[in-house]
Amino acid sequence: MKFLLGTKSHMTQVFTEDGKVIAGTVIIAGPVTVTQVKNEAKDGYKAIQVGFGEKKLNRLSKAVRGHIKTVLPKENTGFKVLRESTAVDLGDVKLGDTMNVSIFNPGDTVTISSISKGKGFQGVVKRHNFKGGPRTHGQKHSEREPGSIGAGGMQRVFKGMRMAGRMGSDRVTVKKVPIVKIDAENNLLFVKGPIAGRRGTLVEIKTI
Repeated sequence: MKFLLGTKSHMTQVFTEDGKVIAGTVIIAGPVTVTQVKNEAKDGYKAIQVGFGEKKLNRLSKAVRGHIKTVLPKENTGFKVLRESTAVDLGDVKLGDTMNVSIFNPGDTVTISSISKGKGFQGVVKRHNFKGGPRTHGQKHSEREPGSIGAGGMQRVFKGMRMAGRMGSDRVTVKKVPIVKIDAENNLLFVKGPIAGRRGTLVEIKTI
């Protein structure tokens, strides 16, 4: 079980040795530092916590500064993000260990989780792919209206009714994503297809 953090960079094309082109996403992955190793005896479960990115130490809370004081990446510099994963084989993992893209190999399939783009308050046509109403037959300005929302005798709206509301900013997980190419020198990971989020979105990469 492998676990790594990164940020979405951009989409691109990668050509294989036999001349085929693969559309994919470039992820700036790692390096990450192990900031805590949890075990069943002390914490009740097995997990590792890793730190990713850099942030000025004085911009962090005292609690976080005390927590990572023994594994700082640089002087007066802390981690921008701390994340924990239970889906990791602890093995010989120790506090302060670093991991980068070299833990993966081209051809591996990974599970990628990230936050999708936020689109604000949207209507039912964009949010739920409603068809909308007709322009003719006595109707007016009804092209993007939701129409009826249910039975009139119930005097309430059923839970889960598809209506207008906030769209996006959801945690999206894509499984079985193949790794196409790895650039260990620049900490770049090329994966097949798109992943959710804008440029700079935090990405969690793991194998299951």
